[in-house]
Amino acid sequence: MSAAKKNAFLALTVPGLLVFLPTQAGPFPKGTKRILFLGNSITYAGTYVAAIEAYWLTHHPDSHYEFINAGLPSETVSGLSEPGHADGRFPRPNLRERLHRVLAQTRPDVVFACYGMNDGIYMPLADDRFTAYREGMLWLHAELKRSGAKRIVLLTPPVHDDKTLGTQGYNRTLDRYADWLLAQRDSLRWEVADIHFPMTRFLEEQRKTDPGFKLANDGVHPGEQGHWLMAKAVLQYLGEPIPDTATLQSSVAVHPRGETIRQLVGERQTMMKNAWLVFTGHKRPDMPPGVPMTDARSRYKQIGKQIRATLNGRPNN
Repeated sequence: MSAAKKNAFLALTVPGLLVFLPTQAGPFPKGTKRILFLGNSITYAGTYVAAIEAYWLTHHPDSHYEFINAGLPSETVSGLSEPGHADGRFPRPNLRERLHRVLAQTRPDVVFACYGMNDGIYMPLADDRFTAYREGMLWLHAELKRSGAKRIVLLTPPVHDDKTLGTQGYNRTLDRYADWLLAQRDSLRWEVADIHFPMTRFLEEQRKTDPGFKLANDGVHPGEQGHWLMAKAVLQYLGEPIPDTATLQSSVAVHPRGETIRQLVGERQTMMKNAWLVFTGHKRPDMPPGVPMTDARSRYKQIGKQIRATLNGRPNN
């Protein structure tokens, strides 16, 4: 069986019979060049995006994909914003305002989108907010499909860790959002990678032995370990055989200079995410200015040469 077919099927052994069940996960489609990540401040932070890219480079050094982070802090797909957001300085950005520009400028072949954390406005589940989230996700998927993207993967929202209630607070709202999104695998044949429930289970398991354990100091924005859990869930969905005990450091260590590659990827991602936000435009204040895209592309190529030299075992200069 070819490698492609192995990625497209899940083997189950039963007495005297080998059964292959089709799965949704698999390698990036042929001809893929640009892979876009959409989301809120968690995506904008970019740690999980950079982790996915660093892993991919160290495990698939012959690949040449551009991983684009277009996350925007505070953003929703529901269009909702709570009174007094950001001390009343500005409402939450709405993805509908900028999506057409992002897609026109990035021209992605594959899109990952992670929304939900902000869409429930950090309140208990309510029909009107839940409806706005569902309608927003339906709109987003339709727009991404209309754009010509070859593959669309929606991500369930990360875990929320309430200061007093832990995963039994606002995370219960996100449970419902994640359940609905996962249900669209069957009802609408969407691709959905689950990061919500693996993160929730990990957090609750750690709390059994360490009651003070946190993935996010503020309950919302994961630290490095939380971002790795997100990246690992996405990579596993794509068919990568990553053990649950693996760390980002152990994963990129498959290459002798994996840590250098990870650092270079992180540097490039940090520069490019701000350049893309400026280039595509948005209405959120208080964002870093970003370098002009012409300069950013030049620097992107320079760092890319460093990454390739490091992958090929040549001096990094």
